[in-house]
Amino acid sequence: MDGAQVLGDTATFPVLESPVKRKRRAWRGNLQGSEFTWAVAFVVPYIGVFCAFVIYPALYGLWMGSNPSLYTEVFSDPIYLNTVVNTMIFLAFGVNVKLFLALMLSGFFMRPGWWTKALLLVFVLPWAVPALPTFISIHWMLNGEWGLVNNALYILFGVDGPSWLNSRWLALGSAVFSHVWKWTPFWTVILLAGRMSIPQEIYDAAKVDGATGLRRFTHVTFPLLANLYLVLTLLATIFLLGDFNSVYFVTGGGPANSTHLLATLGVVRDMLELGKPQLGVAAVMSALPLLIPLVIILMRKLKASEAQL
Repeated sequence: MDGAQVLGDTATFPVLESPVKRKRRAWRGNLQGSEFTWAVAFVVPYIGVFCAFVIYPALYGLWMGSNPSLYTEVFSDPIYLNTVVNTMIFLAFGVNVKLFLALMLSGFFMRPGWWTKALLLVFVLPWAVPALPTFISIHWMLNGEWGLVNNALYILFGVDGPSWLNSRWLALGSAVFSHVWKWTPFWTVILLAGRMSIPQEIYDAAKVDGATGLRRFTHVTFPLLANLYLVLTLLATIFLLGDFNSVYFVTGGGPANSTHLLATLGVVRDMLELGKPQLGVAAVMSALPLLIPLVIILMRKLKASEAQL
């Protein structure tokens, strides 16, 4: 073998890339020149907004609530203990009732016909309306003296309605009802999309096997929607823990601070009424032991679902 042939063979070998260049290329995402410049131009504003409105407020809140004496004061407050009970009740009824109704109503809106589509459009309107005027309107409707609800009860049945917002349990129930009424259409649309993604061939095979009506729902539909239903339950729980509007604009935390949630107690009473923002942050941060596991479970569930796909 002569020297020219050896040089020709070695010239075909790939040039080894240095580790520094390999890391730099991986960091740039294999983007070159103007592509990398445009990518940076789009990403940097998002990073700035995310740091300014998410990272900084979260870290500042952790710093404000870092004093252990704040939690001693929070946990010794009897109103806080009632607030924890209210939050648990709100979660139990608010999440489960609205998702169960959403699951049932999604099956109803699967029916063919133009009238079903028209009803769905009307049904979605409560969710499409802005939250503040909705809850403020419900507050005035529940007025014990001249509210719409009590006037209707008197005109139709000749009875005097109760003072909805002057009783702890009636006021809390009114807030739960308002939340369910407001957000059920949103979850219904998501579950409706989940139902529509189920292939019709599965229903046809179930019909051949004799699974119709309730049996088809229990043995076919719900098992296929179970994963989505669990993810929605976790999301609804996380959203509801931070819900402020339902209670504040319907009951205002009253009567006598008896219907507060953790999301409203820290802001309305501690920050605004008592002028103790650190105490309010501590009250809100006390929900983290429940919130963090929910987020972890949700992320793992989403990761498992992605792996199954």
